[in-house]
Amino acid sequence: MAKHEETPIPCFSSLEAVYGDGSQLEEAKLRFDHLNSKFLQVFGHPPDVFARSPGRVNLIGEHIDYEGYSVLPMAIRQDTIIAIRKNHAQKVLRIANVNDKYTECTYPVDPNQAIDLKNHKWGHYFICGYKGFYEFAKSKGVDMGDAVGLDVIVDGTVPTGSGLSSSAAFVCSATIAIMAAFDVNFPKKEIAQLTCECERHIGTQSGGMDQAISVMAKTGFAELIDFNPIRATDVQLPAGGTFVIAHSLAESQKAVTAATNYNNRVVECRLASIVLGIKLGMKQQDAISNVKTLSDVEGLCVSFANSRGSSDPVIAVKELLKDKPYTTEEIEAITGESLQSIFKNSPSSLDVLKAAKHFKLHHRAAHVYSEAKRVHAFKDAVSSDLSDEDKLKKLGELMNESHYSCSVLYECSCPELEELVKICRDNDALGARLTGAGWGGCAVALVKEATVPQFILNLKEKFYQSRIDKGVISKNDLGLYVFASKPSSGAAIFKF
Repeated sequence: MAKHEETPIPCFSSLEAVYGDGSQLEEAKLRFDHLNSKFLQVFGHPPDVFARSPGRVNLIGEHIDYEGYSVLPMAIRQDTIIAIRKNHAQKVLRIANVNDKYTECTYPVDPNQAIDLKNHKWGHYFICGYKGFYEFAKSKGVDMGDAVGLDVIVDGTVPTGSGLSSSAAFVCSATIAIMAAFDVNFPKKEIAQLTCECERHIGTQSGGMDQAISVMAKTGFAELIDFNPIRATDVQLPAGGTFVIAHSLAESQKAVTAATNYNNRVVECRLASIVLGIKLGMKQQDAISNVKTLSDVEGLCVSFANSRGSSDPVIAVKELLKDKPYTTEEIEAITGESLQSIFKNSPSSLDVLKAAKHFKLHHRAAHVYSEAKRVHAFKDAVSSDLSDEDKLKKLGELMNESHYSCSVLYECSCPELEELVKICRDNDALGARLTGAGWGGCAVALVKEATVPQFILNLKEKFYQSRIDKGVISKNDLGLYVFASKPSSGAAIFKF
């Protein structure tokens, strides 16, 4: 039997396979009907095919995928659905949205067009998928013929700026919709890899977790996602627990603040790994050329730790990287090369160097190595002989440790997230942590199933009510900002 990640994106002729039954199915039927009639209204004909891809919540393993480490997310029920049709008469890409807040975007049919990153438009995410899929199909020997026009309508329910991967859900569903419109299909792992590369067209150096879980998720399971090569291992969560996802209402603008936040951490980790490599005996030039991530020098760090009677790579970090921030000059003295020259092939990293005052190498590396260990401890706890009750307790503790590390060592939290996480813990969450890139967005809390309604009510009263009173959100929209989720299914194509 083919491994799950080697099977193609599933194609269904009914919604039940993805949306189950009950209220979720009813809601899905309404959305697809609405999407269909909006398509007719805007373009004058029905769509050929639909694609959907879900958002995700990362349970543990934050900011380590781009360092080559495994992560443990699950898909949520919120998704992005795209209706698409080839249009031979019109040689343009027309991208509309069911939500009138997003005005229609028009682009040329040229797959080599550059994306104007200085002028951030919502339609750019579709173009990421368009450019990426053409490059990929060509490399696979698929004849795409002359570029044809596409009519597209998008319907997304993953809250934007929430750290639940609305951008990955969009890029994945766009790529899969384009693939389906051209009547081809590729294995999930190839699509997961491709969509990760697609999203880099928008200027964030994403690590691949968001795309992998969106494409490969299975109903009822979280997934341990490994990279190089991408693969997914089912993780069955213990009975009796549910994850509640709550938005801090601080928007995380990942693409907009990349130079000071997200990409800044990618650069700090690269510098930490090069400096560690050199201090552990690598030649300067070898470290600069060959060391891309902290996982590349983990073996050296572990050998160093072994000589101290431990196997923990953090020992090397503590002894070899000072815990005060490094200046550019200090790092250049160690590497023997200018930072400008080390990052010369990465425009987004050069933007970071322009914005950065100093680099906190010790803290960032300590977070990455300790967080990578917590991911495996989480998976081990799930498959251990502990009772379900004790498993849940252990998972909660690991989530709390992860939040501390994200907040103190990686500094990707914010005051609203700190307040929200504290309220979750004060109201009987077994564990709570920020999830996604941070700097805003959501927290995820592990809660005993029986107490979920009361827990959500407490959050409403202690966190959201004051914000409703101030008009930050409306009371009717509360369900968009705080909800429970079981692990949901991954990407799919629908032909009705």
